[in-house]
Amino acid sequence: MIDVSKCKITRYPSPVLAGEAKAVEKIDDTIRALADKMLDIMVEYKGIGLAAPQAGLPLKMFVISLDGKKESGRVFINPVIKPFGDIVINEEGCLSLPRVWGNIRRYTQCEVTATGLDGKEFTEEADGLYARALQHENDHLNGILFVDHATDIEILTPEQIAELEKKNAEIR
Repeated sequence: MIDVSKCKITRYPSPVLAGEAKAVEKIDDTIRALADKMLDIMVEYKGIGLAAPQAGLPLKMFVISLDGKKESGRVFINPVIKPFGDIVINEEGCLSLPRVWGNIRRYTQCEVTATGLDGKEFTEEADGLYARALQHENDHLNGILFVDHATDIEILTPEQIAELEKKNAEIR
């Protein structure tokens, strides 16, 4: 049973961020409450997306709102992402790794197939920031952090990792 009231932002190096998430079996009131809580967390921390592992739950689910507002948030359950197009490098950050930014290679476009809170499957194509956000959040469902794609590997020297772990422990 999921206790949505205990969901909060999960920071690196939490083990839930490193594992593969499990499929959502049933869309019920608990999953709807979780989606609502995830949108609240995303807005509170001024993000544009949040995956369930970032809220402490290893489920294949994420939310995205490109303007950072709850009312424009979208929910993606059991998503499948097919990236395509050119590969470009852009700067990214992550709510689970505060104060860390890196230049990340991502495809410029992708197709996403997912289930919404209404239980209906949908497919759409995305480009630009939307495609980047979909790929970033989907990576979380596979235990991949954005720094795993970093072209700018100097962002995480051993000293920086130690400092990040210390700061994140203080935030918790």
